[in-house]
Amino acid sequence: MLNYTIRRLAIAVPTLLIIALAIFLLLELAPGDPMANVPLTVPPEVKEKMREALGLGQPGYIRFGKWILQFLWVEPLNWIDGWAGTAFAEGQQRIISWQTRSPVMDIVAQRIPQTLWVVGLAYVVGVLIALPIGIYSAYRQYSVFDQAGTFVSMIGYSVPPFFSGVLVIVIFSVKLGWFPSIYDTTHVVTDWASFKVQLRQMIMPVMVLALQTTAQISRFMRASMLDNLNQDYVRTARAKGLSESTVVMVHVLRNSMIPVITVIALGVPGIFGGAIITEQVFKVNGIGQLLITAIQANDLPMVQTLTFIFAVLIVVFNLIADILYGILDPRIRYD
Repeated sequence: MLNYTIRRLAIAVPTLLIIALAIFLLLELAPGDPMANVPLTVPPEVKEKMREALGLGQPGYIRFGKWILQFLWVEPLNWIDGWAGTAFAEGQQRIISWQTRSPVMDIVAQRIPQTLWVVGLAYVVGVLIALPIGIYSAYRQYSVFDQAGTFVSMIGYSVPPFFSGVLVIVIFSVKLGWFPSIYDTTHVVTDWASFKVQLRQMIMPVMVLALQTTAQISRFMRASMLDNLNQDYVRTARAKGLSESTVVMVHVLRNSMIPVITVIALGVPGIFGGAIITEQVFKVNGIGQLLITAIQANDLPMVQTLTFIFAVLIVVFNLIADILYGILDPRIRYD
C-alpha cells in the first residue's frame, strides 16, 4: 500500500501540472478583457500601462511559470510564515487578484469558513442520512419504506436547487417567518444566543443541499447493498448461524461501501467549491459566489487559482478513496 501511495503521488505531480497548463490556456483563449470594466473616459495609454502593471504584456509562458511558482512555492511559504512566524516568503510576489488588488489566497481563506458552515455541514448531514436509508431500503426491498425513499430520492435528485431554494424561502421565510431568507455572512458566533442565530440562518440552505446529497448517495448505497445481499458469502454466513445484524452490518455493509466510498470522496472537493446556485439564492458569501464574481470581472488569477485548487482536491480525494478500498476490502492489493 505504501509503494502504491508513493507511485500515485509521483503520477499526481505531472498530472496536476498538465491540468494547470490546460486551465491557463483555456482562460487565455477565452473571450473577454480585464480592461473591459475600466471606464471609457480612461485614455488608451493609461489602459496600456494598467495592462503592463497586471503583467499582461509578458509572454504567456512567462506568466504561466510565475503563476505556478507562486501557487506551489510562494503561497505555501507565506502560509508557513503566518503559522510559524518565520519570514521565508518576505519580499516575494504573491498571486494578486485583478479585481480587489489583494492576495487571492487571503480572499479564499476568508470565504472558506462561510462555505464550510453551509455546504460542508449539508454534505455531512446528507451522508449521515443517506447511508442508513440506503441500507434499510435494500434490506426491506419493495417495502413501504423503500418505495417512499425511492420517491423522495427521485424528487431530491430531479428538483434543481434554484427551484427548491426559492420554494423553501417562500414557505419557511415569507409565509411562516421561521427563518431569515438571506444568509448574514458578517454574523460572528460568540455565545449561545449568537450560535442559535447562526443555526437558524443555516437551516434552509443546509436543507436544500442535504436533500440532493441524500438522494444521490442513498441510491448508490441501496444498489450496492442489493448487489451484495444475494452473494454466496452472505448465504454462507447465514448458514454458519451468524445473526442477521452481523451478516448485514459487518459482512454486507463492508463490501457495499467500496463503490459508495468513491461517490462520497469525489463529492468532498465540491464542498470547497461551494454550491454556486444555492449560495446565489441564499446570498452566502462563499467560494462559489467568489468564483462567479471573478468570472464576471475577468479576474483571471482568481479564476485559474480557484479552478486549480478544485483540481488538486479531486486528485487528492481520488487517492484517499483508493487507499480506503484496501482498508475496507483486504482482497484488494496494490502490488
